Amino acid sequence: MNSLGFDKAPKDTRVVVAMSGGVDSSAVAALLKSEGYDVVGITLQLYDMGANAPSRAKSCCAGRDIYDARKVAEDIDIPYYVLDYESRFREEVIDDFADSYMRGETPIPCVKCNQTVKFRDLLETAHDLGADCMATGHYVQRKLGANGHAELHRAADPNRDQSYFLFTTTQEQLDFLRFPLGHLMSKAETRALAAKFGLEVADKPDSQDICFVPDGKYARLVEKLRPEAGEPGQIVDLDGNVLGDHRGLIHYTIGQRRGLNIGGTAEPLYVVKLLPETRQVVVGPKSALAIQMVYVKELNWLDGDAIDPNGVEVEVKLRSAMAPAPATIYPEGTGEARIELHDPQFGIAPGQAGVFYAGDRVMGGGWITRQELLAAARVQDAPTAA
Repeated sequence: MNSLGFDKAPKDTRVVVAMSGGVDSSAVAALLKSEGYDVVGITLQLYDMGANAPSRAKSCCAGRDIYDARKVAEDIDIPYYVLDYESRFREEVIDDFADSYMRGETPIPCVKCNQTVKFRDLLETAHDLGADCMATGHYVQRKLGANGHAELHRAADPNRDQSYFLFTTTQEQLDFLRFPLGHLMSKAETRALAAKFGLEVADKPDSQDICFVPDGKYARLVEKLRPEAGEPGQIVDLDGNVLGDHRGLIHYTIGQRRGLNIGGTAEPLYVVKLLPETRQVVVGPKSALAIQMVYVKELNWLDGDAIDPNGVEVEVKLRSAMAPAPATIYPEGTGEARIELHDPQFGIAPGQAGVFYAGDRVMGGGWITRQELLAAARVQDAPTAA
């Protein structure tokens, strides 16, 4: 067996490497080339930032990043291709991003990108090129289970772990994918690896999550794509009493405290719910953010044997930055599930993901559609102005 798990020589094993132009995927390409694999580099051109693209140090898959990826491919002497996926990315990721905000959600565009253009469309291209597998620079670990199928595990470095963002990966895709950096203990090791191979990107800054948003001002992009998203409305309390006005739902997210411009209240107020139907921002005390029940759709479960209608004990992450919390998962209908949290969690927003773990293994996940507060702090579905 070679290092990628194939019973043949590395030179007879073709690997497509998804190259974003950053240090991680560049190090992967150089490492596999040094081990003698038949490496092919591919970069997806996902969007066009226009004249500013070459100068954006914290973007990916546009401008300077394509230049950097091509330079790495030349330096390590591998075939390299740029595929124009702009229209697919616009439809699958950017438009979905805008529509999600219109629904009062908090989207995760990098998950949608992995789910669609990267781990669906690009994998098809890799197969067309006769690849045995596709490798990426993601910080996750792929391990073989007892049944011979691949399992998805958290990275060795908890600070770099990206498993939350890969919960939509299917079993078929996981069997084809490889993640050569997942076992490393720090980003410094990756940079040292890139420096060892003489890559100019060894010290390149990391890319930002929302790569297609200029200057991080996502509200401006959403309002440009969906002008009605900027319509003002009312800020109301849990009983529907009007406390003030807001400048558009896209400027607010669940758990937000700053920027509400509401004074004279006995205790700090937080955004508890967004109601696009009435263009209302519902606010309340921190206790009103306590969530006990969460519902998810489009459930992707990576261990079919573990699904039990009577409930499955797991740990769940409901935001990328939160620590996994104990919960019980109950499948409900086709592709849906109910998450009962053992202890209340705060600031959970529709549009985010619920990702399930058994130890370090990713069992699956789904998209959060709604959540239920503790009985003492219920929010009505559509409070009206007093």
